[in-house]
Amino acid sequence: MPKILLVEDDELNAEIVIRFLGAKNFEIVRAVDEPEAVSFCHSERPDLILMDMALPLPGDGQKATKEIRALPGMQTVPIIALTATSIPEKATEMSQAGCNDIVTKPIDLMHLQGRIVSLLNEKTHAS
Repeated sequence: MPKILLVEDDELNAEIVIRFLGAKNFEIVRAVDEPEAVSFCHSERPDLILMDMALPLPGDGQKATKEIRALPGMQTVPIIALTATSIPEKATEMSQAGCNDIVTKPIDLMHLQGRIVSLLNEKTHAS
C-alpha cells in the first residue's frame, strides 16, 4: 500500500482527501506545517507527497518542498503541489521548488487520484 504524506493545515480539506484516498487503498499520513512535513520525510520516507502551498508560518509549501528535496533519498519522491492559484508564474516557482505536478483547489478528487497513480507508476518504472 503506497504511503502518501498529505501536508495540509485546513482540517476540512485534509479530512476530505484522507477519506477519499484511504478508501482507494492508500496509506495517508498528515502533517500540518513545514517543520512537521520535513521531519516526517526524514524519518518515514513517503512514496508521494501532497503539498499545500499555503502553509502557516514558519514556512510555506515551496520552502518545505525545497527542504524535503535536500534530504537524502528524497530527490525522486513525487510531490504534487495543492494550490488555489492558477497564475503561470506561480506554477513555474512551484516546479523550480521541486514539485512534479500541480493540482488546483478546489480539488477534483478523481483527477487527484489519477495524478497520484500516474506519478507512482512513473516512479516505479524509473526505478
